[in-house]
Amino acid sequence: MSETRKLAAILCSDVVGYSRLAGADEDRILARLRTLRSDLIDPTIAVHHGRVVKRTGDGSIVEFRSVVDAVRCAIEVQNAMVERNAGVPEDRRIVFRIGIHLGDVVEESDGDLMGDGVNIAARLEGIAAPGAICLSEDAYRQVKGRLDLAVTDLGPTQLKNIAEPVRAYSLQVGAPAAARPATQGAAAARGKRSAKAPLVLAGVVVLIAIAAGAWGYLGANHGATQSAGEATTRSIVVLPLNNLSGDAGQDYLADALTDELTTSISRLPGTFVIARNTAFTFKGKPTDAKAIGKDLGVKYVLEGSVQPTATRVRVNAQLVDAESGAHLWAQSFDEDRADLLQMEDDIVTRLARTLDLKMTDVEAAEAGRLRPGNPGAQDLALQCEARVNDNEADADDPVKHPKLYESCEQALRLDPGNTLALSLLARRLTRSITLGADMTAEVERLDDVVQKALAVDPNDGNARFAKGLLLAFVHIRYDEAVAEFERAIAENPSNIDAYVYLGDIHFLTGQEEKAVAVLDKAMRLSPRDPSLAKMLLFKALALVVLGRDVEASVLGNQALALSPNDRQIMRVQAATLANVGRDAEARELYQRYAALTGGRMATVAQYRAYLTTLIGNNIPIMVGYREHFLAGLRKAGMPEE
Repeated sequence: MSETRKLAAILCSDVVGYSRLAGADEDRILARLRTLRSDLIDPTIAVHHGRVVKRTGDGSIVEFRSVVDAVRCAIEVQNAMVERNAGVPEDRRIVFRIGIHLGDVVEESDGDLMGDGVNIAARLEGIAAPGAICLSEDAYRQVKGRLDLAVTDLGPTQLKNIAEPVRAYSLQVGAPAAARPATQGAAAARGKRSAKAPLVLAGVVVLIAIAAGAWGYLGANHGATQSAGEATTRSIVVLPLNNLSGDAGQDYLADALTDELTTSISRLPGTFVIARNTAFTFKGKPTDAKAIGKDLGVKYVLEGSVQPTATRVRVNAQLVDAESGAHLWAQSFDEDRADLLQMEDDIVTRLARTLDLKMTDVEAAEAGRLRPGNPGAQDLALQCEARVNDNEADADDPVKHPKLYESCEQALRLDPGNTLALSLLARRLTRSITLGADMTAEVERLDDVVQKALAVDPNDGNARFAKGLLLAFVHIRYDEAVAEFERAIAENPSNIDAYVYLGDIHFLTGQEEKAVAVLDKAMRLSPRDPSLAKMLLFKALALVVLGRDVEASVLGNQALALSPNDRQIMRVQAATLANVGRDAEARELYQRYAALTGGRMATVAQYRAYLTTLIGNNIPIMVGYREHFLAGLRKAGMPEE
């Protein structure tokens, strides 16, 4: 039997007093446990990249890739259980105790784990208080200073059948850590970290949202009662959405959407979100955004309502500046209720993406106003992002790139680990390559920056997105690029650009139906996105491969209307129009394109070489597409050499 030795974070859990509960009503307790596993525990484990090694009756042994993931999962489950046990008689409550250890384990061929790593985690679980989490010193060291929970040092503890005492720490979920004044050194350290990991902005905590109706978070010395003047730039509380249906039985839908929205917004890079449990203390109460902002130390308040009917759901949302009380943005979202889970996903992702764009604009303007002479790296990156979003046409013109992306370059000079700037420069690189520019030196630089950024934080969605772009359009390693884009989406489901380029890869690899589906989803999630022209273009290309040139030409015109000087769109649309017999329009559009090429991608030979690099000769349907497309360019007027 083959076996592998490795270091792993192990979580062990069981139910306190399970024998007593089972003795009182075994069928009921088993049914409740099955429901908890399917609705709460297993989904939470999956979200945090865990693997259930085995179940031991009322307990579980779970392997995680990091202690941070294990602790996040444990906190979320314990928080959720506090809520689920509210109102339940004490003698009928299901209460977990959890032990976590980082140690050496042996993985056998069937996936089972053995060794001290598992044994110590199991013994720690045995000494954990009901509802608490017990960590070994090795595990605690990985999250020390990040926990916004009461921590009790249990000292060196002799565990059953473990030779040497193990120093243990108890985390009591629901008991906040004592407030600690930030020293100047600590503030400086947090400021440095914020640029290294975009989930932290201006020195605030990394916040973990809970999709299962509960909330716990890991942070870095963040007090919950900071004043509004000290609020991090991008901090927000999502207030419970009001149910306007008049039917109290629909409250669950409003609460579920609030939970999912909180989770989705928390994944936006650089965003601190107040815990769901805290936000729900305002449910059903009159709200004063300024007072809430001051109390919770947040810059923004998101409030709104849900109006469900038998077939449709409308969500009204508005973003309020908690410092001034000014309403910054408001919008309504309507979705079909037929598929409830899909409806929730669509609404929250669209709303999170819209909020991301809006807050980026607000923060960029504010940074320019408040810190005009001394912007930080994140200020500069935000200004760059806002400028690119507002000037998509310039983003497709390499001549204008130096000025357009100047703030991103400044941000990377100040902090080479700023992954927001990195992701924007990777997009610039991709666009330049599609227009025939030589970007060899830039490729080497960005490859190095991406590698270093992921060494600091392997879960950084911006860095994953940038790596995906480099793998796809520079190194032509599509399978690896797909994995990076999918991981970027997992880290931030409202990363619409990751959907866009994922669709492009499906197009390039002959998976046209999949490309259309991904791009349709992106357009559904963000129908007014700054990247909408690119979505339409890539979908048009997929339709051409499927032999639906007329439909593709309609999408091409829509893309041109949004971005009339985008050379890639002009080139594609000229060929498509020629292939559907609209020769005069094709020639006119090609002449416009030819005047802008600067000699790049100006001949059929040049474009054939470029397409051959991207597509190769091993996918017959794509080889046929390439020849069909080049024939259209010839008809439109592109010379052979």
